[in-house]
Amino acid sequence: MKVSIFSTCLIDLMTPSAGKAMVEVLERLGCELDFPASQVCCGQPTYNSGYLEDSKLAMKNMMLAFEHSEYVVGPSGSCIAMFHEYPKIFKGDPDWELKAVALKEKSYEFTQFIVRVLGITDVGARLEGTATYHRSCHMTRLLGEKETPYQLLEQVRGLQLEPLKNSDNCCGFGGTFSVKMPEISGQMVDEKCDSVLETGADILISADMGCLMNIGGRLSRKGAPVKIMHIAEVLNQTGEPAAATKGGIRS
Repeated sequence: MKVSIFSTCLIDLMTPSAGKAMVEVLERLGCELDFPASQVCCGQPTYNSGYLEDSKLAMKNMMLAFEHSEYVVGPSGSCIAMFHEYPKIFKGDPDWELKAVALKEKSYEFTQFIVRVLGITDVGARLEGTATYHRSCHMTRLLGEKETPYQLLEQVRGLQLEPLKNSDNCCGFGGTFSVKMPEISGQMVDEKCDSVLETGADILISADMGCLMNIGGRLSRKGAPVKIMHIAEVLNQTGEPAAATKGGIRS
């Protein structure tokens, strides 16, 4: 099966190890990968800030970058959810509406692709530890995907998964929300950190790096010894010591 990788800005610039892990897992599952070099941002930051027309330039670039792909897979429920917004944005545009629909229909978040397209829930991962999982708002509410991360994590040998209280609550990141509303955002991430610490878990996992950077940074300031791991890094573990992030700093 041919799969085009959509790396996303945060993975590309801040945590390439998570992108590398995603590639290695997909290759291990038999996928033939490529990386269209013309891809850039999905346009979400400017779109969420109200600059619709300016955002369309980036969106059109992404539609062209993946125009000939069979499947597009990204390590972010948030960015893939942005692709799923394209048909609404370009509705009625004779030049771009069909391209927008085509990109939506072949785009999947990483765990969603493994479970719903490949039909796999056990990727052969092994990681000793106690973990909890943070749901991102965009992946849960906009993309509508709630189950696939749990289905995969439940099959990781050696990993004890603890439920996270108020898991549907936002961590306070929300991209530009954390910049525009820093006091509210700070209170929200403090509540999320308290819930994480109540689980007693030593690893926090999520499918969106923005949330992990936000929560991990706050945990670091609190001096809490909780590692953060993108779910691709977890699923790429085969029993060797985890190459994870401890309190927001690579360990």
